[in-house]
Amino acid sequence: MWDFLGRKRHKRTSDILWLDLGDLGDLVNPDGPHEQWQDHGLGLLRTILHQNGIQTDVLSTRAVTSWDELRRQLPGYRMVLMNVRSYTYPSGLKAAQIFKEVNPDGLVITGGMHATVALDEMEAVPAFDKICQGPGENVIVDVVRNPDQFPRVFLGQGSRSMAEWPTIDRTLWPQPASRRLKRSFNWPLEPECGWGPPPVVTILTSRVCPWQCVFCNENSYIPNMGRRPVDMVIDELNYLDETYGPVGSVVIHDSMFFQNPSWLEEWLEKYPRRANKVWPYWAAARSDTVRQWPQLYEALIRETNWNTISIGFESGSDRILRLLNKECTEDDNLFTIELTNRIGDDMERQGKAAPKFWANIMLGIPGELPEDAFKTLRMLKTMKRVFPSISFYAPYPGSALGNQLIAEGKSLMSKDNYHRFPDDEKVKGVDYSFYRALLAGRYDDEVNRGLANYQKRDIDFAGALTKA
Repeated sequence: MWDFLGRKRHKRTSDILWLDLGDLGDLVNPDGPHEQWQDHGLGLLRTILHQNGIQTDVLSTRAVTSWDELRRQLPGYRMVLMNVRSYTYPSGLKAAQIFKEVNPDGLVITGGMHATVALDEMEAVPAFDKICQGPGENVIVDVVRNPDQFPRVFLGQGSRSMAEWPTIDRTLWPQPASRRLKRSFNWPLEPECGWGPPPVVTILTSRVCPWQCVFCNENSYIPNMGRRPVDMVIDELNYLDETYGPVGSVVIHDSMFFQNPSWLEEWLEKYPRRANKVWPYWAAARSDTVRQWPQLYEALIRETNWNTISIGFESGSDRILRLLNKECTEDDNLFTIELTNRIGDDMERQGKAAPKFWANIMLGIPGELPEDAFKTLRMLKTMKRVFPSISFYAPYPGSALGNQLIAEGKSLMSKDNYHRFPDDEKVKGVDYSFYRALLAGRYDDEVNRGLANYQKRDIDFAGALTKA
């Protein structure tokens, strides 16, 4: 049923609720496609619950446009579960407080990254009745069945390998919440995001990046686990294509896809042969691993349709890369850019679509000098085919640098605004007026110094700012 505004009405079928978190309205009238992507943690844990006979309803803060609208859908639930990340903490906090107002005897069970990296903030909120730290796939059933047997804060239990995970039942994800969006969403697959044709399948093949960059908090959340077998990944893609497709393209949401050469070699051998179609896909790499295994990298691009390559270049300055403990160098970045440019030129001569970078860049890093920032934009301009993804550095809790800046009182982020807008100021002492002028083109002469003529082209750097 739909209301007079074209939004789907909620019908309660269980007294246990899973609440999907995000900005209000992102499944009604979203600002962009990424706001519509689904939470694989929600999908996995709801699938496990349902397979064990525990039925749940799902609501989403993204499917309402006001907190009062959410409030009207909450009466009668005795339990709500939420996966709280740092950037969804503000919506999770507000939703938990409203849930307790509507259902005073109801139980709020939370987990997710923020419970591990910022436990003190979670513990300070009386509305959070149970707080799970770490992965929850091997504890979620017991917690929901017997919550009184668990202390308020407890450690989750994860799988040793993703091979132990069930295939996510994607129909357990929240649906688009307006008729207009439903027509373009291809639910339970996902919408086009500029990286390939719709509908899109987002999928995981590995979990956790093993590197120790000081800006990232992922390693503090969950330990490494075995990678999902290649055959399982391809079987799921084929199933989704046959059941909900045809699939248009794939987004491999791994924090680091281009690792474990033996797995990648098996993917190279089997994906073109076994998949219903060699769908184009987005996946992540590092410039040092590209330099370490360049032939494997090139073969994956040419033979498996890896057409959008996400690389955390972060900076074009060795000094800043060392500060970030990135373990990549300017030379690694240059090698990867020149190799990918060459592959793209050759593929275009053959009449094929050339690969593009999704280039992740950070500016506003404490200690960064103007020349460091100029070198970063120069590096971006050497990429012939690129989607720049630029953000101002954000000091998230759980990361080494974030924890340091928080302890020193230099972070401008807080529990009320972790989900920062792209151009917000995030660290005290950083000259954000310089960076805004830089992205607006006021320093183009300095940036273009030493570049070839074709590299001096205009790029909308300001329009490339993304959420950190």
